[in-house]
Amino acid sequence: MLRRAGAQMSCVPRRTQDQRDQMALNADDIFLNPALEGRVRGQAWALLLLNAADTRLGSLFATQQRWLMAHAALAQFFRDVAAAGAGTGVLAARVLDLVEQHRIASRNTAAAFLREMLKYGIVRHVSGSEGRRLRPVEPAPSALEALHQWHLLHLATLDGLDGGGRSAALAARPEMLPRMQPLIADGLLGSNMVREPEPTFKLFTWVNEGGVLMDRLIVGCAEGDAGGDRITTDVTSVSALAQRLKLSRTQLGRKLAEAEAMGSLGWVGARGKSALWVSRGFRREYHKAQAVKLAIIDKAFDACFPA
Repeated sequence: MLRRAGAQMSCVPRRTQDQRDQMALNADDIFLNPALEGRVRGQAWALLLLNAADTRLGSLFATQQRWLMAHAALAQFFRDVAAAGAGTGVLAARVLDLVEQHRIASRNTAAAFLREMLKYGIVRHVSGSEGRRLRPVEPAPSALEALHQWHLLHLATLDGLDGGGRSAALAARPEMLPRMQPLIADGLLGSNMVREPEPTFKLFTWVNEGGVLMDRLIVGCAEGDAGGDRITTDVTSVSALAQRLKLSRTQLGRKLAEAEAMGSLGWVGARGKSALWVSRGFRREYHKAQAVKLAIIDKAFDACFPA
């Protein structure tokens, strides 16, 4: 069974921790929920649409390492602003310290990631900081809007599992997002199952656009065939898939070949010229990873929106 996923909570502690545990869904609750498959498929569609709306923003967070660095940076930003006030931003050195502390990446890799985000306007220098030796940065409005949408769609997935109203609650009180996101980041950075996912999921998460690739495969799975060992997808061309993901055909073909050698996917007919299938084991890995992530999000939501 999956281990319970969570993080240290600090938002609006009006209920005991035991009471919060009873309300929030844990990873086992989510993974065993019969509605998970359909809800995860809808979530994958929504993530693909979110990525398509801003491919440059999506590509910056297209690997596990970048995704975790982004969550760490946002958490530090929200906490620094909460402590020092609006318009203060966060110093790059504090983000680099956090990335290094959690062993997400080397300090040089994290610094290059921040420079890239500045270059493409994902983050920006705080207005009025010109002339300072160390200039604080802040997320651009477009990045904050994408973050808000990311949270809403994951909360909507949770709502679909138990009939809750989480997404509507955050939509009504968007000012709670800066409290909630750092708790989610804590949970993600502190989870062994997030940091070290199962083999096939791990294979794809550390390649560019790997998360988008997995979402695309899940969306493409034939409906009503979940019980089979092999589920046929609507993917029939490696070249077309590579073009959509902005990967070289060679790079994508190599990763697909690695997954094929693991028994996680394959071709119905001629390799690369017929429909691609994915194994039940791969889908199980994907659903487990989503369950862990959703449990962390639900725990953070429950701390910030106590009943």
